Amino acid sequence: MSKNRSAKRRRVSVAVAGVAGFALAAGVAVSASAATGGTTVSASVAQAKQLRAVKPTIVLVHGAWSDSSSWSGVVKRLQAAGYQVDAPANPLRGLKSDSAYLADYLETIQGPIVLVGHSYGGEVITNAATGNPNVKALVYIAALAPDQGESAAVISAEFPGSHLSDDPKAPVPTALNAVPFTQGVGGTGIDLYLKADKYRDVFLSGRFNNATAAELAATQRPLTAQGLVEPSGTPAWKTIPSWYLVASDDHTIPPAAEKFMAARAHAHTVEVDAPHAVALTDPGAVTSLIEKAVVARG
Repeated sequence: MSKNRSAKRRRVSVAVAGVAGFALAAGVAVSASAATGGTTVSASVAQAKQLRAVKPTIVLVHGAWSDSSSWSGVVKRLQAAGYQVDAPANPLRGLKSDSAYLADYLETIQGPIVLVGHSYGGEVITNAATGNPNVKALVYIAALAPDQGESAAVISAEFPGSHLSDDPKAPVPTALNAVPFTQGVGGTGIDLYLKADKYRDVFLSGRFNNATAAELAATQRPLTAQGLVEPSGTPAWKTIPSWYLVASDDHTIPPAAEKFMAARAHAHTVEVDAPHAVALTDPGAVTSLIEKAVVARG
């Protein structure tokens, strides 16, 4: 572990010391209560500790033009199977900063982690997991799994066919709206939103009705333009075993690109007849692949 990671762990430990002390005091009170009135609470705590000891925390990272709610069907299934599941908000501000944010988040989790990324979230987990010994498996769901120096734009250029743009020479993919915003003191940035009239085709491959597509388009979260072009760092899939779900009807990332990235990462690969938003249309298939990764990594 690097000195920076060790320092971060120490800072987190200090920050939560007061909370831990309060929890300890509360725990003593609960134990005393259980001793006088019953054992249900103590038994539940013991069972929870045992469960955490044998099962990893599963962290789900969403991509652009969606949010953590896109994992809802997967979360319900994993929680029903007894897993601790976290689906933190991906800031979508740029690959370097998003990866650093997730890396810090992962440092707060005790024990083994199975890290799952969808779409642009695959780039984020590829960078955030590097050097973290607690991450035991990477699971890519119709996701970008870049090598060092690659970006989403580079991969798109190598594998044309995405419905994000019908003009490869356009400075901004034609299915996206560019929205300038103020960033910091005197700085500016550009947020990219998927156009509402393109959402059903690009993200859902026509699988949902117009009303559902319109609702998802209205609640999407944008990615900065920087997120499309920022090069990736050292990929975690070179040292951490990976699994990959190829969405064969994906209109956002061409299936050929997904198959290439899966093969390059030596990922255990499954293919599902699904759109880019496969976690919405086929949460059972996504959950099944995650559980295969859990079982394989023990």
